[in-house]
Amino acid sequence: MPPPSLQNPIHTLLKPLLFLFIFAATTTSHTSSTTSSPTRSTTLSQWQSARATYYAASDPRDTVGGACGYGDLVKAGYGMATVGLSESMFERGEICGACFELKCVDDLRWCIPGTSIIVSVTNFCAPNYGFTSDGGGKCNPPNKHFVLPIEAFEKIAIWKATNMPVQYRRIKCRKEGGIRFTISGSGIFLSALISNVAGAGDVTAVKIKGSRTGWLDMGRNWGQNWHVNANLQNQALSFEVTSSDSMTVISYNVAPKDWRFGQTFEGKQFET
Repeated sequence: MPPPSLQNPIHTLLKPLLFLFIFAATTTSHTSSTTSSPTRSTTLSQWQSARATYYAASDPRDTVGGACGYGDLVKAGYGMATVGLSESMFERGEICGACFELKCVDDLRWCIPGTSIIVSVTNFCAPNYGFTSDGGGKCNPPNKHFVLPIEAFEKIAIWKATNMPVQYRRIKCRKEGGIRFTISGSGIFLSALISNVAGAGDVTAVKIKGSRTGWLDMGRNWGQNWHVNANLQNQALSFEVTSSDSMTVISYNVAPKDWRFGQTFEGKQFET
């Protein structure tokens, strides 16, 4: 671990975005069904070239949150195996939750041979247009750039490497337990943070159903926070989640009719 004076200033670009209505969790039972793809491959893309830097949080609060809205990343199960993406890769948050495998390349001085890491997208590295993309603006378009916690960076390279060439590929996410739905909001405004998603990891569409309603489309608020304007209180809630590889999983009656804002419920998981 480097001394504070050597910590990379890129962490200042990764201060967590603060939003209301993300609370502690409880769980309940559910019944579910899954529609899955016949493919069993764990690799979703070929190796491509990019660069990676690290941040070393001087304040423990720097490890909490992120632009995807997952809240406390340790409590959410992501730990330090996370990454912030540059603007050309972040897709305005639609890629939140996706998993990548990274390995250090082309620099025998700093690379740790034979190693790779798997990280989940939880954050955004904002561009700095005060610099050119090749003169300090590491996360400026069109750069493909990964910003890692130093704990993850040091698994593939010596920290002195700072801005390292890497190769990356998209892979399927493996998660313990089911998809988590954290419900927040007030009155007829209901928001659901969707986390711990296996398979493709990123969510492209969500529907919600009360025990007295049909299926309702939810809109993406930001990151993996989805919302609907409907009075669903005093109804059991079911969710239909579709990922970017067109797989869909339906979790019936995830939340009981006496659910409350601030609770988290666990549903069915994508097969991997």
